[in-house]
Amino acid sequence: MIYNLDNLEKTDIYKLMSNLVIPRPIAWISTKSKEDILNIAPFSYFTPLSSSPATMLISIGHKPSGEPKDTLKNLRDTKKCSIVIATTKQLQNMHSSATPLEHNISEFKEFNIETTSINKNYPDIPKNSKIAFFCEYLQEVDLKGSKTIPTIVEVKEIFVDDSLVLDKQKVRVSFKDTIARVGASYFSLGDELII
Repeated sequence: MIYNLDNLEKTDIYKLMSNLVIPRPIAWISTKSKEDILNIAPFSYFTPLSSSPATMLISIGHKPSGEPKDTLKNLRDTKKCSIVIATTKQLQNMHSSATPLEHNISEFKEFNIETTSINKNYPDIPKNSKIAFFCEYLQEVDLKGSKTIPTIVEVKEIFVDDSLVLDKQKVRVSFKDTIARVGASYFSLGDELII
């Protein structure tokens, strides 16, 4: 079957893309507002963009009111974020943090997500995180009036918990227990396939 996207509702296009482009990694993004409120939210339209410069792309939507989501607002204001790759042990907290809240309410406080400071120059991250990218806002991409704003961030530093480092010389790490999105469901990554 061929789907002509001109003939589909936006929700149907989303369902097709989110079920077929799989698995989608989840960027669990921590930002701080100008008022020093720590925010965190997950985004599954997320991917590495380039390694030189080291950049990643996150598609950030708007709130139902039409205002930018807090993550985008904070990135525009402070120019910094911390992106965590969540583990299965963090799944419930990550899922809860997707709940829309008022701008002045921290998901960390609302959902009792403990924080830790790995890099004092960037927003705190959830305690026991194994992988984090410390990034700076680079630019946005105009998608012809779309409500989704593709946002490019530049990776400045990367944290990998020592328990995941397989080989420091060859920069090999394990990704066990990380979470991905397939459609509306979450999945953990399976075993490595050896060829």
